[in-house]
Amino acid sequence: MRFRPTVSVFCVVAFALCLGGCAKREIPVEEGIRTRTLLVGNQNEPATLDPHVVNAYTDQIILVALFEGLTVLDEKTAQARPGVAESWQASPDGLTWTFALRADARWSNGDAVTARDFAYSFHRLLSPAFAGEYSFMLWPIKNAERYNKGELKNFSDVGVEVINDRTLRLRLENPTAYLPALAAHPTWMPVHRATLEKHGRADDRGNPWTRPGTLIGNGPFTLTEWKPNARIVTTKNPRYWDAAHTWLERVVFFPIEQADTEDRNFRAGQLHLTYDVPKAKAATYRTQSPSPLRIDPLLNITYLNFNTKKPPFTDPRVRRALALALDREAISSRVLNGTYPPAFAMTPPNCGGYSPVNRVPTDYAAARRLLAEAGFPGGKGFPAVAVQVLNDEAHPRMMEAIQAMWQRELGIRVTIEPYEQKTWLQNQQTMAHTLATLGWTADFPDPVTFLDVFRTGNGQNWTGWGDKAYDTLLDQAAGTIDPAARFEKFQQAEALLLDAAPVAPLVHRARTYLLHPTVKNWEPSPLGFHRFQLVRLEK
Repeated sequence: MRFRPTVSVFCVVAFALCLGGCAKREIPVEEGIRTRTLLVGNQNEPATLDPHVVNAYTDQIILVALFEGLTVLDEKTAQARPGVAESWQASPDGLTWTFALRADARWSNGDAVTARDFAYSFHRLLSPAFAGEYSFMLWPIKNAERYNKGELKNFSDVGVEVINDRTLRLRLENPTAYLPALAAHPTWMPVHRATLEKHGRADDRGNPWTRPGTLIGNGPFTLTEWKPNARIVTTKNPRYWDAAHTWLERVVFFPIEQADTEDRNFRAGQLHLTYDVPKAKAATYRTQSPSPLRIDPLLNITYLNFNTKKPPFTDPRVRRALALALDREAISSRVLNGTYPPAFAMTPPNCGGYSPVNRVPTDYAAARRLLAEAGFPGGKGFPAVAVQVLNDEAHPRMMEAIQAMWQRELGIRVTIEPYEQKTWLQNQQTMAHTLATLGWTADFPDPVTFLDVFRTGNGQNWTGWGDKAYDTLLDQAAGTIDPAARFEKFQQAEALLLDAAPVAPLVHRARTYLLHPTVKNWEPSPLGFHRFQLVRLEK
């Protein structure tokens, strides 16, 4: 049972506030306006703040305060805007991109940010010894994938060329129209070579260079405090190239896992915005005027992640049966109170102009037939399966509903194992799961950001599944300039993915949270990232 304050607890608090002549005490959100401090609920304790190691969305939210890539993303449009690069230009054939860096771009210690910093960072992420799960984000660069896989030994063969300190040239494998947006992703952020190598090897993923007092970044804020499971404090970076227009002095991130706890903190004036909102309270907040509830569209998929190397999920008929025996409409409306729409494919609708045609329907009869063909008629002989879920508000509740559906319709039983985010992700990354929930938020507005995850050998493909035909379709899409023909290749690839069912779509998350009315310039973002340097607090 979750802790809920009783009347007596509130009385104690009220009594304490009345001490000293009942003078009104300044609450944190009010103090934040005076001190220019934004208080942010961010759900999870970061595993790391190394931009080349991070693979959790909540960790990336912090990274955009501490680092900046060649470009940044506009919240409303998800289009690239100048970051460290003040401009860029593509060749007529789309295979060469030249980025011109700002003369006033600086690291937080005052060093100039140069094209060599980006080349060094790309070299690090692509190094086979580093084994970066997100290295595929650089694969559009010529020979990047081959070098990353150890097929080429010299980084000089990769299409990264330093023309001078302020000019970086990239040669690509194929025309990549979305490259400027891709360059805003955290994996494209530079790292400070001298700091990194002072504390260990460049390819050491556990290098302790990202601690307070040690981390050197180039973003609008610097890391000044990190108290595990309590808070992360970032402070305005006076050496940031646009520091004159950064209003906030501090952004404080709180790793509050439970939405109920976050909700209480928000109502007590301890947060300016939450990461989530209790699903049961969404309807109540909708009736308030003005309402602090925000439901922003998000390019996201939450899904079931099968380990296709472990029985019974080595058999695609079993995976397909479980995917068909899901009432996604009921999960969306009854379990999540309509805050997350149902997902019938892996790519969200209108993702960069693409909407999937193929869908996974609810078909219990077909599911029972497939399960019987796989040797488990009526669920007989089906082994015990534990489903690993994120210990938040939504994942356990969704899985409880699915657990009931599968038992009722297929005669199979599964158990539910909740984990904190770091362990939940690590278990799937190392394939130490049989079945788990998982999610993916777009890195840029294009279907390839979802479909490329399931390529054979992709560092984020935690299913064990691979298919040459699927990979070929994605390769053909990458080499296709015509948008309609390119999307058709994606349609074929997604149909193959849904049929093989190494994953089963559940819901498309929306960003559902509470926002204090004093927060200004906080625009809805389909990718979920916000430029904290634009935010203001006003009474």
